[in-house]
Parts: sequence; C-alpha cells; structure tokens
Amino acid sequence: MAKPWATLGIDLHLEPSGPGLRRGLTDALRDAVRTGRLAPGARLPSSRSLAADLGIARNTVAESYAELVAEGWLTTRQGSATRVAERTVTPPTGAPAPPRAVTPPRPERPRPAYDLVPGSPDLAAFPRTEWLKAARRAFLAAPHQALGYGDPRGRAELRTALADYLSRARGVRADPERVVVCAGLVHGLQLLGRVLRARGVARVAVESYGLASHRKQLTAAGLDTVPLPFDELGTDPAELTHEGAVLLTPAHQFPMGVPLHRDRRATVVDWARRTGGLVLEDDYDGEFRYDRQPVGALQGLDPDHVVYLGTASKSLAPGLRLAWMVLPPTLVAEVTAAKGGVDTCGVLDQLTLAEFLTSGAYDRHVRAARLRYRRRRDALVRALATHAPHLQVTGIAAGLHAVLRLPPGTEQSVVQAATWQGLALHGLTFYRYEAATTQPLDALVVGYGTPPDHAWAGALEALCRALP
Repeated sequence: MAKPWATLGIDLHLEPSGPGLRRGLTDALRDAVRTGRLAPGARLPSSRSLAADLGIARNTVAESYAELVAEGWLTTRQGSATRVAERTVTPPTGAPAPPRAVTPPRPERPRPAYDLVPGSPDLAAFPRTEWLKAARRAFLAAPHQALGYGDPRGRAELRTALADYLSRARGVRADPERVVVCAGLVHGLQLLGRVLRARGVARVAVESYGLASHRKQLTAAGLDTVPLPFDELGTDPAELTHEGAVLLTPAHQFPMGVPLHRDRRATVVDWARRTGGLVLEDDYDGEFRYDRQPVGALQGLDPDHVVYLGTASKSLAPGLRLAWMVLPPTLVAEVTAAKGGVDTCGVLDQLTLAEFLTSGAYDRHVRAARLRYRRRRDALVRALATHAPHLQVTGIAAGLHAVLRLPPGTEQSVVQAATWQGLALHGLTFYRYEAATTQPLDALVVGYGTPPDHAWAGALEALCRALP
C-alpha cells in the first residue's frame, strides 16, 4: 500500500552537497532563493514531503527550514506552508546576506482605451457555456485511442465535420481525406511554403494589400513574393505568368473588403490549370456577410488547383489555434510530411470543435455573431454619416472591418489623432506591400469586431473626434 505522502505535496528539485546532510540541504535551499530559482512567495514542500523525496530524516528538513526562517530567507506561519520571504529582513550576525529586494518592473505604457485594429472577434462573446458542454460531450464519447499521437492530418471526427460544414456553408468540394488541421492559418502557410519550395517553386504572387506576416511565412520558406495590381474589381490576376502559386483573399479582400470579380475568379483558375500553379485561397471571414449573398469559395471551381484555407480565429477565437486546409489530392502526402508526421493541434480542442459543428452549436453561434456585428457596422455607418459625411465608407458588405477613405495626405495625422483619443487604429498604408505598383490611398481600416458590446459606443465617439 502506498504511503500517504507519496501522492501529496509539491515537487522541488534540490541537490544537497557539502559536509553533513543538514548543512548541504540548507546551502542548496539558500542558493535557490539567492539566485531567484525560488521566487519570493514561492511555496515549499512540507518537511515530511521533502524528507521523503530526498530520503532523509524529517527533522533534518525541519531544522534546515527553521535556520533559513531565522536568517530571513523563508517565512512560515502556524497552519500555513513554508514560503520564500517576500521582503528583505535583517539576518542574524554572521549569517549570509538575505536576498535583495526585488525591484518592481517598470509599469507598462497604458493600453489604448479602444482597439479598432482588425483581426480579432469580440472575445467577450466567446460561447463559453456551449463550448464547455460540447467539450464534455466530445471527451466522454471519445475512445481512449483519441489521446494518442493520432493522424498527422488531425482527428478524423474534426476532418469529417469540417468537410460537411464547408461543403454546405462555403461551397467547398471537401473530402475528409484531403482536410489537414493546422495550428492557425500562419502554420498552414508555413507548411505550404515548405512544400512549394521543395517542389522547386521560386515565386509566389500576392495581393498589393494584405498582412505582412503572411508574406513573411512564404519568404521564410525561401520563396520570392511579387505583388499583383489592385483596383475596384479586386486583385487583378492578368499579370500572372510563371509564378508557382498565388495567395488571394477572393471572398472578401483583406483589407480593402471587395470580393474578387467573377471574371477574375475565372481568370485565376484558368491560369492555374494552364500552368499547373496553385491558388492559395485564404477564406478568413467567409461566415460574416450582411448586404449580399455569400460569395462561395473559389476552391469550388477547381479543387485540383486551389488550396482552401479556413480558420476559427474570426468565428470563435484566435487563441484556439485551429485552422484547416482542404488540399488537392496531389498535395496531401507532401503537406502531411511537412508537418513532421505528427498532429500538432490539441486533441480536446479538435474533438470539441467537431462536436460544436455537428451539433449545430457552431451555426447558431455564427448567426448570432453575424447579427451582433451587423448592428455594430450599422452604428459605425450612421455615426460617420452624422459626424463625417464627406468621408466614404467601403468594404462594409461583409467581414469585421470597414475602410474609411480620407483626403489625400491626411492618413498619418488622423492615425496620430486617433492615438490621442485612446484608439488603437491602423491606416491603410500599414497593409500595403511596399513593392506594390498600385497607387497608394489614404484611408483608415476600422475593425469593429474586437471591442465588447458595452465599449462600442465609446469607441465610435472617440473615432469621430479623431476624424478631419
């Protein structure tokens, strides 16, 4: 029968050395505190637990603790655990100097009162209760084998649920065997970059406006990126030639907010078929549309030449680190190998998302979020019509952000004014690829997804005060 102390207490790594057990233990503890390995306030094991772990007498540990308490290194109270002292005390004469008082860190600069940078949903609206219910159902129903290393493409339950949902809601021609789960969209781009480079691809075309972090994943893989022109019809693929791939946001161009024109959708697919190139379709916020019918996924036109990338970062939360790729059949083995042959995403979150999808909870959450974000967008449009009717708002038919056109030469000053109003806000220049030939525009990219509902009115007032 196991002794009670075998399963109680906390672990503490010590290597007593020197003459005598007590002296060696005391020196080791003192050194751990002095060097900061045991931080102020850190709880120490009970004398019984530590004695059992070290294989020494309990009295030896108790005497060592008592000596360090007397010196000011440790503190203890009746009925409470022994802890590292929080403050400097004067040691007895001849005792080693106690640890220096810890200098408090310099206070951080105050955060902006409101965050209007696009990229995140309202995290306060995450469906915690429904998510926990789904997690419980999924985990209780999961076989023991689900806790093993598993398929590097991801859990079969999630891949099947994603294939069904994407086919129904986004027009993706999906098969669970061609779905690969990854730890965020950036992770997916990292994997695709490695595969493209291994295939001998040298250049990838990208949009004139977009996230620099996405381009960096491609360049980090050894690929050159070249920007495509942009106009009112979206990104223009007419200049595609011998690039091995093109990265697009066709349903809702980020950040300009326009869908890729149907003629250009056909053009880019024709290019891929003709040259054997790949289209990397980033469908980052395809669930959120307001004033038009949803634009179906480009992948539905040619699943053999389009890689579909989706994510839970906008519909649920970026902290889940769950995204997915629907791959052409010829890419599945190569992308799986690029993952290192292991599943890189947590099993419980995968099983929970699968249950969330199949139970209908995901659809209910998205529909509720769509109504909430539409109300915010409408409030934004009304406020701008009242306080800045001379400014044009575009890109508002879908997504979680709008583009506010500014008079030429005013973007930098308006962004600075927004900072003075306590707003975190980006100008359009922040998203422009420096190599782009497209004529620069002065504009603000206003994200209305991040602020919680109670803060939205204040954010709008601050934004209007910053406008010219």
